[in-house]
Amino acid sequence: MNLVKIFRLTLAAALLTAGTLAATSAQAQAPLKIGYTDVQYVLSQMTESKQIESELKTYNDQLAAQLKSKSSEFETKVKDYQQKSGTMTDVVKADTEKELQRLQQSIQEFQRTAEQSLQQKQQTLLKPALDKLQKNIDLVADENGFTYVFNSDGGGSPLLLHAPKDGDISDLVLKKMGITPGAAALIKSGPASPVSAPVTPGVNKTKTKTKK
Repeated sequence: MNLVKIFRLTLAAALLTAGTLAATSAQAQAPLKIGYTDVQYVLSQMTESKQIESELKTYNDQLAAQLKSKSSEFETKVKDYQQKSGTMTDVVKADTEKELQRLQQSIQEFQRTAEQSLQQKQQTLLKPALDKLQKNIDLVADENGFTYVFNSDGGGSPLLLHAPKDGDISDLVLKKMGITPGAAALIKSGPASPVSAPVTPGVNKTKTKTKK
């Protein structure tokens, strides 16, 4: 899963309005000063991003291992059914097919639940980093007299379409956190997409499906 994409999805709700700083009564009388920051750029250079990526990958691998185990059990039972179906009575055959269909549905339900669980894990891991980022944006804005700060992240729906370069406070925020701007490369990939199921063959009414 693309970690930068994770950040974008989470920030769409977290920073859409939080990124805009309310002006104090003193600032209301002063000239309006607007700044912006590329949240994706800042987050990618925070040390927390690598830890988040690592923990998400570990968690995803655990879910994938469980899914693989369930799928292997299902495939084994399908092969056993295919080998013995010729000697089964109609009653036993129908009962076995129902059991195989139930197992396949159980695997599909586990996959859906695993995806939701992974998303919740992402949000939990991201919250401290987002809180830290917001705190430092507030500090930089106050210290430099910015009345409002917008998110210029180009992903999704950016909140800023045009602005002068001197309004970009991204590097100031990084320096406030003790990070040298540009020291880390932008993360382009994270853990694999939420657990993906291997081959889950079906029997008679349950058609063979392969998910990659």
